[in-house]
Amino acid sequence: MSQPLFKKVAFIGLGLIGSSLARVIVAEQLAAQIVASTRSKKTLEDAKALGLIQHGYATPEEAVQDADLIVLALPVRATQKVLEQIKPYLADNAIITDVGSTKGNVVEAAKAVFGENLPIGFVPGHPIAGAEHTGVHAGKVDLFVNHKVILTPLPTSADWAVEKLIQLWSAAKAEVICMDVTKHDEVLAHTSHLPHLMAFNLVEQLANREDNLDIFRYAAGGFRDFSRIAASDPQMWHDIFFANKTAILNAVDGFEQQLSVLKKLIAQEDSQALMGLLGHAQAARQHFNHMLAKKPLMEKNKVTQQFTILPGKKTFTGKFTVPGDKSVSHRSIMFGAIAEGTTHVTGFLEGEDALATLQAFRDMGVSIEGPKNGEVTIHGVGMQGLKAPASALYMGNSGTSMRLLSGMLSAQKFDSVMTGDASLSKRPMERIAKPLREMGALIQTTGEKGTPPVSITGSQALKGIQYDLPMASAQVKSGILLAGLWAAGETSVTEPEPTRDHTERMLRAFGYDVKTEGNKISLIGGGKLVGTDIQVPSDISSAAFFMVGAAITEGADVILEAVGINPTRTGVIEILKQMGADLTVENERIAGGEPIADIHIKGSRTLKGIHMPEDQVPLAIDEFPALFIAAACAEGQTVLTGAAELRVKESDRIQVMADGLKIMGIDCTPTEDGIIIEGKGKSGDWSAIFTGGEIESHHDHRIAMSFSMAGLRTSGNITIHGTETVATSFPTFTELANTAGLDLQVMNP
Repeated sequence: MSQPLFKKVAFIGLGLIGSSLARVIVAEQLAAQIVASTRSKKTLEDAKALGLIQHGYATPEEAVQDADLIVLALPVRATQKVLEQIKPYLADNAIITDVGSTKGNVVEAAKAVFGENLPIGFVPGHPIAGAEHTGVHAGKVDLFVNHKVILTPLPTSADWAVEKLIQLWSAAKAEVICMDVTKHDEVLAHTSHLPHLMAFNLVEQLANREDNLDIFRYAAGGFRDFSRIAASDPQMWHDIFFANKTAILNAVDGFEQQLSVLKKLIAQEDSQALMGLLGHAQAARQHFNHMLAKKPLMEKNKVTQQFTILPGKKTFTGKFTVPGDKSVSHRSIMFGAIAEGTTHVTGFLEGEDALATLQAFRDMGVSIEGPKNGEVTIHGVGMQGLKAPASALYMGNSGTSMRLLSGMLSAQKFDSVMTGDASLSKRPMERIAKPLREMGALIQTTGEKGTPPVSITGSQALKGIQYDLPMASAQVKSGILLAGLWAAGETSVTEPEPTRDHTERMLRAFGYDVKTEGNKISLIGGGKLVGTDIQVPSDISSAAFFMVGAAITEGADVILEAVGINPTRTGVIEILKQMGADLTVENERIAGGEPIADIHIKGSRTLKGIHMPEDQVPLAIDEFPALFIAAACAEGQTVLTGAAELRVKESDRIQVMADGLKIMGIDCTPTEDGIIIEGKGKSGDWSAIFTGGEIESHHDHRIAMSFSMAGLRTSGNITIHGTETVATSFPTFTELANTAGLDLQVMNP
């Protein structure tokens, strides 16, 4: 049996938090011995009877002797006195931590006892968990599950002490975060202490009314929910309000200022501004709760979701409408925000990437209604109307948002910072930063190797440039052109090959003149955009998975409705046709300046391996992971060259796809700018191609969806790890795939 994490744990105080942690230590066998001290003899007797401690002591001095972990589970105001008592009895290797909700005063108490040379094992902590009942009997072994525990290591704290505490709280199934002491107290002042203060204040206000009985008798659920925390221990909150006085008073000042704004809008009956404020608040809560719920887990490279696709004879049929085009959705928000007047958008993609863009512009003062059933109304603020965001703009997993906004933000009067999730934080941003610097922007990629966060200093006068793109990239092209809207003179971008032209098309739809001469796109700064109506077509990148799925499945018959067939995006159609797919484009029409059509695919013949034409590579850059699945099912060899950009997408898509294909029995060779795939298909033979296996998607949504389609031709289970990012571009993927005939199961954490 392995050694326990601690030899002896001593609790000073044994209420809800202390007794819950003791239950965890007992359940997980983390200590050879647990003892406690508390003034209540009955508490110690009860703790023994519950099996939480072996020995109880009346004084902390007795409890801490020879202990290698000491947990101060007592009121913060008692910290200094207890530290004075135990100081002479501390072992050299003892870890000392606490569970208080303020940290600055705990550190000050420690300094009053130990001076500036604090014990190296001293690591303050704060488990953010609680319950309505207190005391040793209220403790629960699962109290900390999926709750945050904040550790605030000091410059004097030893790494080994921090690591042991991380192991302890991780065993309690808590999410452990390390944070600076001052930052902790500031954050908690806003998120915990201010709400409690407000709840106490509201209940006190209403209790003092003459009609207080009626007020409480007819109180609705919202009042009960909001005021519930006013039932907390008054003595504890009295101590917290004094202990974190400075940060709480700053939070109160901010609340009073915001409340005065709200009061003024109601008094003036400013409908649009009030709707914008309320909508922004609602959207912010939904957006950050949703996007950040999984972020810490992803940043530790832990899997938050997985797909399992079961083998068996599959059909693949139906008529489907896939979600709106992500590229067009992004741009509709960006351009509508800086236009004059109102822009109404239909078919907006309500996936996390596009919502990150929407939230960023709300954070910059733009009033946006929706999205609701794909409809968004944007009240434009004009070219000079964006306001400084209060904090860093969080782009989630969206490289499009970050690169295009880099161009726009470089021209603003205010400073800004953009951050992203673990995946986006690894993606290169120097490709857009370099040309923007040539235009006069002050932009830094502060991560390693030119990666996010991206920091931009405002008030820089930009000048137009002529830029030759070294590598075809619609995002880089667009970022430069968007900076050019504010730049002096002409800005032009010349592409090595044509890339998607959604930016150029939509700028024209908003009334901005953009010239295209061959591969050169140019515009003159200083104009304006005028609000308009935008219909977002269905996304051909999302449709591609169903196109490939139908093309590799016997008897498949799939129609994908109103898909955008922008000529800079149709590479996947041309490549599948060259491979021999039974694919027709029907009912072509124009919507919102973009060509759309219905795409009809049948699984009627075996695909053939080809050398994918390089002139189609930029037109299918996002669809290649799906096309690699088609190539594996084709007869003969498929060769891709000229696609080096695939190595710097959400993941190195060439290597990640090659790794997955090999796991599932496909012979393939990744190259510097492409891949060689030996197809296993045989004419007229629709049997299984893939052997199944465990696939790592590296949190890349297109990798996950591509390998899902391999499930149509597999002889064994396919398990795909890290699929939570599928929601970034295709929220209804699993539902539509199962409706079509895939046997796909989702396992959430």
